[in-house]
Amino acid sequence: MKKRSNLKVVISLIALVKSMILIMLLAIFLGVIGYLAAIFLTIIAGEIVIKIINKETFTSLLYILIACGILRGFLRYGEQWCNHFIAFKLLAMIRDIVFGKLRKLAPAKLDGKDQGNLVTMITSDVELLEVFYAHTISPVIIALIVSIIMIIYLGQFHIALALLATAAYLFIGIFIPFVVGKVSGNKGLDYRNTYGKYTSYILESIHGLRIIDQFLCGDKRLNEIERKSELLNSQNEELKDLEGQYRMMGDICVSFFSLAMFILGYYLYLYQLIDFKGVLISTIALMSSFGPVLALSSLAHNLVITFASGNRVLDLLDEKPQVEEVVNGYQGDLGIIELKNLSFKYEEEIILDNIDLVIRPGEIIGIEGRSGSGKTTLLKLLMRFYDSSSGEILIDGHNLKSWQSDSLAKLISYVTQDTYIFNDTIINNIKLGMEASDKEVMEACKKANLHEFIISLKEGYETMIGSLYQSLSGGQLQRLSLARAFLHDSPLILLDEPTSNLDSLNEALVLKTLKDNRDGKTIILVSHRPSSLKICDRIIRIEQGRQS
Repeated sequence: MKKRSNLKVVISLIALVKSMILIMLLAIFLGVIGYLAAIFLTIIAGEIVIKIINKETFTSLLYILIACGILRGFLRYGEQWCNHFIAFKLLAMIRDIVFGKLRKLAPAKLDGKDQGNLVTMITSDVELLEVFYAHTISPVIIALIVSIIMIIYLGQFHIALALLATAAYLFIGIFIPFVVGKVSGNKGLDYRNTYGKYTSYILESIHGLRIIDQFLCGDKRLNEIERKSELLNSQNEELKDLEGQYRMMGDICVSFFSLAMFILGYYLYLYQLIDFKGVLISTIALMSSFGPVLALSSLAHNLVITFASGNRVLDLLDEKPQVEEVVNGYQGDLGIIELKNLSFKYEEEIILDNIDLVIRPGEIIGIEGRSGSGKTTLLKLLMRFYDSSSGEILIDGHNLKSWQSDSLAKLISYVTQDTYIFNDTIINNIKLGMEASDKEVMEACKKANLHEFIISLKEGYETMIGSLYQSLSGGQLQRLSLARAFLHDSPLILLDEPTSNLDSLNEALVLKTLKDNRDGKTIILVSHRPSSLKICDRIIRIEQGRQS
């Protein structure tokens, strides 16, 4: 993970506000006027007290007091409405940017990665940015403007009072947040990373519930969840303790500087440098003007976590896709497939080494080898989930990297070992957004030997598969995946262990369907079953990444 300074995180996040700068300026204007209305409520009240002591009339001041009280409510509402409008608009925009980025990073980004951590990043991490957009940008500017106005106002009584106010605002609004940032260090980032790992472990446990029950390792998983929860709670408690300490520091400083203002005012009064009104009003003015800078001080703790979340989101946005999408590339038909000196390594581990292979249209090619020999990786390279480390793949005489991405996707049907099911009807799970008739779906299911099972269900093809998922066998899920491939009707079909979860009868039926419908199609079949490879025209063996 890239370590950015808080300043860099702030600059990157503020850059997104450009489109809503007018609303931000309105929020700042309303906030400044609103805080001044609140401050001058107490100042005018002090003026009225002096008027009463001097037995003078104060009717006009009373009207101003009432106006400030009423305006404060409306102005505060307006400021908060503008800030939250900006925040939630930007969060929606950031989510759109994040999902757009994930689309570019996938499928390599999602291939065996820490998905729970990714879920945390695109949900709660993005949500936490609301603190920055709704409660940080405009409050910082509001605090600066209000502080400058109050320094000028106090300077009317005496320059020493203005200097003391400056010191107070700087200490509470800048020094304390600076200390918070230094002392907190990477605690916020550590907490968010721990939270992401915790979420990942929970999701993994839910998805693997069957296996956990089968091998009686539930207690072990629960103990690990408890351990991770305790770690998360301890980090959270540490951050909460820091928050309490900094709030206490802020309150102490307010009391100290208010008392200091009174003492300084009284000292100036003794030397007849200001009158009694100057002592009272300057003290009241400072005491009532700490709101904006106290808001910054209390934000400092929350921003520790917010900047950590922003850093994680920016990491995702800065990540470079392993495969660049091709928009205006070659669009052709399936021809000869050539693998020339094809090699691929993940980090420092060599997965495939100098593979040479020519596959002609209409062939059924079998690829066999031990688990971990690189068979599945070879299919992923053909799908261009990854780019090869060296060598090249040619389809119809054109390098795979020059093919237009959507054209390549239409060219290939890929049946993986794991079948993902959406919480939708069976028919929609097979169509996956394709424009296909019910008859075409049924034909695809018949080819996959799935039709009889579906029509035996009460709702047939309209059965919601979410309620059935836990009761579906591995073979039924695999046949559903095959039905998707048959419906897609691509000229190149990549099959990764398509019969591993099928019994011998269903395996024979599926293989017969593949062989009977091979016309105009090229099929690459990865399997460890000799029985599945019997339909192949040729069999290529891969051992430890090498072709043998």
